[in-house]
Amino acid sequence: MAAETRTETDSLGNVEVPSHALYGAQTQRASQNFPVSGLRLPRRVIRALALVKKAAAEVNRDSGKLDAKLAGAIIQAAHEVAGGQHDDNFVVDIFQTGSGTSSNMNTNEVISNRAIQILGGVVGSKKPVHPNDHVNMGQSSNDVFPTAVHIAAAEAMERDLLPALEALEAALAAKARAFDHIVKIGRTHLMDAVPIRLGQEFAGYAQMLTNTIRRVRAATDSVGELALGGTAVGTGLGSDPAFAPKVIGIISKEIGIHLRQAPNLCEALSARDGLVEASGALRSAAVSLTKVANDVRWLGSGPRCGIGEIHLPDLQPGSSIMPGKVNPVMSEMLLMVCAQVIGNDATVGWGGAAGNFELNVMIPVIAYNLLHSVGILANGCRLFASRCVEGIEPNEARCNELIEQSLAMVTALNPRIGYDAAAAIAKESVKTGKTVRELCLEKNVLPADELARLLDARTMTGN
Repeated sequence: MAAETRTETDSLGNVEVPSHALYGAQTQRASQNFPVSGLRLPRRVIRALALVKKAAAEVNRDSGKLDAKLAGAIIQAAHEVAGGQHDDNFVVDIFQTGSGTSSNMNTNEVISNRAIQILGGVVGSKKPVHPNDHVNMGQSSNDVFPTAVHIAAAEAMERDLLPALEALEAALAAKARAFDHIVKIGRTHLMDAVPIRLGQEFAGYAQMLTNTIRRVRAATDSVGELALGGTAVGTGLGSDPAFAPKVIGIISKEIGIHLRQAPNLCEALSARDGLVEASGALRSAAVSLTKVANDVRWLGSGPRCGIGEIHLPDLQPGSSIMPGKVNPVMSEMLLMVCAQVIGNDATVGWGGAAGNFELNVMIPVIAYNLLHSVGILANGCRLFASRCVEGIEPNEARCNELIEQSLAMVTALNPRIGYDAAAAIAKESVKTGKTVRELCLEKNVLPADELARLLDARTMTGN
């Protein structure tokens, strides 16, 4: 029967590592030191780390610094890691060394041992592929880990979030066009205001998504600046100046996203302002989406005793005791997503402020919260679009009823009868329950045809 552990050695001495594991001594120490949350490195960061290692092996091979046979095994192993074949070997908690050194070494060790397997060697021997000397050649955790986080963020925002935002934007814009003929009462301060078209309201929501997409695209471009080449403190010690640009070029071409080396590598190691900016764009998205989700559920409230100007899709029973009750569950889901994103942003901002001298030491928790926000925002927007917005139906009768009852209709009479006379009609409408139109007709305030023209709600909404 095979031994349950194998003995490995690092600079601190011997370590017992599970015999089945592809990781090594440094990962084992980290897993013992940081049993904090059970939260692991996001999949996209593992993928990005592997992409860096793969491209680095290609560049080091082409420069003659790395034997072609070893490079080939490293490239194959890194390709497998990038594809998710060895995720169970990434065991280090998010709450670890703040530079991400433990996760960088976790990656080095897994790729090294898998490459050793490919070459027919003994796992854990560090021969013929060494995790530091070969897999980590020309690199430091201090430049590799933030580089991987930036790549992961750029991919997640480009591949996941932006398509979801665009889908919601399209769904809202489609409803804006479909509802443009429907006139309803506007509301300011939660009180009746002058008429607006339902399509105009939804066009406003669509524009909020348009603006959000613009901000997210700008932030995606910002996180495309990478720290690779800075090595330990931003000076590039131990790395060929040509190494990082070549690695970045390979990765950029492979993933189809514009990446480039940061113009100042000292800044790129010591600060995480690009990720803070990205999180700020996500916070802004959450603020906008909160407004949209709240408006939609209020407009659909009732259905008998609320506003009820629109009908939301009936998705599931809303009460365990009240038969027939249906709740605005997709709005509530999105509101909770937005609350979480805003909370995550507080962590990212606090983490970004924790750069001391030449290194920020909050990168793993920044990465986790930022990518968590991207993931739930993407899923939340996609589901809100498909399971709520696309199924919204207008209640035209209710819209017409509320317009006719509104006191704000008297606003259109101001230019003809003056503010004070109009205010008196509004007060009498409250007291008697009669509509503005009924009172004006009773009192012969204006000729009937002129009154009809002035109280035409559609003309009040503009073009």
